[in-house]
Amino acid sequence: MADNKDKKVLNVPALRFPEFTGEWKRHKLSEVCSFYSGGTPSSSKKEYYNGDIPFIRSGELHKDNTELFITEDGLNNSAAKMVEVGDLLLALYGATSGDIAISKIKGAINQAILCIRTKQNKKFIESVWNKHVERLLQTYLQGGQGNLSADIVKNIPFYFASCAEQDKLAQFVSLLDERIATQNKIIEKLQSLIKGIRHNVFQQLRKDVGFNSTIGDILSFEQPQRYIVSSTEYSDDSSCTPVLTANKAFILGYTTETDGIYSKGDCIIVDDFTLDCKYVSFPFKIKSSAIKILTAENKYILRYIYECLKSLDISTEEHKRHYITEIQPSSCILPDDKTLTTIALMFESITNKLENEQSLALMLNKQKQYLLSKMFI
Repeated sequence: MADNKDKKVLNVPALRFPEFTGEWKRHKLSEVCSFYSGGTPSSSKKEYYNGDIPFIRSGELHKDNTELFITEDGLNNSAAKMVEVGDLLLALYGATSGDIAISKIKGAINQAILCIRTKQNKKFIESVWNKHVERLLQTYLQGGQGNLSADIVKNIPFYFASCAEQDKLAQFVSLLDERIATQNKIIEKLQSLIKGIRHNVFQQLRKDVGFNSTIGDILSFEQPQRYIVSSTEYSDDSSCTPVLTANKAFILGYTTETDGIYSKGDCIIVDDFTLDCKYVSFPFKIKSSAIKILTAENKYILRYIYECLKSLDISTEEHKRHYITEIQPSSCILPDDKTLTTIALMFESITNKLENEQSLALMLNKQKQYLLSKMFI
């Protein structure tokens, strides 16, 4: 690839395959694409649903299957529209607004999805969109409020390479996407493996040992007022102290605050409302007093109890509200020290493997974003 940062030509990417020269051309999407969206069959008409036509919703753009199916009558008596495999689909509304994907299935779409058809390379357009999506959402959704629309999308201008260069770039990005998809499958299989091992280990222990203690007797519970971060402004600098939550987001950001950092060693953090929990082995601060900190004198016991908690699936129980006090009386199996340590080390090892694979996935995604920023205008 050739680096064009010192060239005077304006409309070229910073990083480019050496066989291509000349400027890219600027077009509104409406000049090179056609658009349509769909609709939703009446939910009161049972005969419109459970048919053979996949009904694609905005959260399913990247999938090769759908949860809902509609009938021919549902399609013909509503504004729902069909899309083909290979059509470019864009989510207009809600949490997935701005998400874009090339459809993997033939099916119907609703009003929250815009179908984009073009003779340009669709993977190229998808890549250009993904490069600019954050800026576009900030511009048109005013910090997350509102929705995109077909009129907005039609009038967005992008720079387009020649067809040959589009194809080359699309092929390259597709290779990146395939590697990322492979990495995600590795992570999913490891997560499934951990869940299966956890289920089998503790199911067998309950048969062999029975319940001989409670979590409240084994772990110490700390109210973490002193560790709450005072600022709501978080940094992206990972060299600073991470601010944690126990749910899926986990690391909310980083803080430069040096007071009130939890640095006593390994612990379990638990969300007092959802009962989601995480095992933590590094210094941190937390977002709010809803997070509770659980500790044990012995590291292996702590890791073991964490896996025991995860095996209970407490966070999936349907309660209006949770409290940490709910799990303190929960029964817990404590096998002999050798068995307990073996179980703890096994889970520690496989979890480290998972974390390494997740770090690699993060690196691959950052690499892709860097290349998108340099190889597209």
